[in-house]
Amino acid sequence: MLKFEEQTQKIINACLEVHNELKSGFLEPVYQEALELEFQLQKIPYEREKKLNIVYKGRKLKKEYFADFFCYDNIIVELKAVSRLENEHKAQVINYLKAINKEIGLLINFGKASLQWERISIFGLTKEKP
Repeated sequence: MLKFEEQTQKIINACLEVHNELKSGFLEPVYQEALELEFQLQKIPYEREKKLNIVYKGRKLKKEYFADFFCYDNIIVELKAVSRLENEHKAQVINYLKAINKEIGLLINFGKASLQWERISIFGLTKEKP
């Protein structure tokens, strides 16, 4: 069994619900707002636009990043609405995970006719696709 498998599946199901309702074609902020409502409806605990601090040699850098969602106090959820997921999108999730010392991230793409997602684990950098 994968770590946080039940939680990641609940998040993916919420994303599928949003995609089934809105389809593709909107910009990322529309999906982000709709997903927040869906998380509330499904009682999925989350923080929206979670601030991620980057530490270098023990010192916090001024540059801050924001993950679209942080669910169950353990899972980064990064949304895209693009025609194709690129390596830099995956690297973004990996860097976010490193920044807050968490293991699991979901990269979700609403930009295609079917929802695309990848479960990314920082330890071993394994990627799982549907």
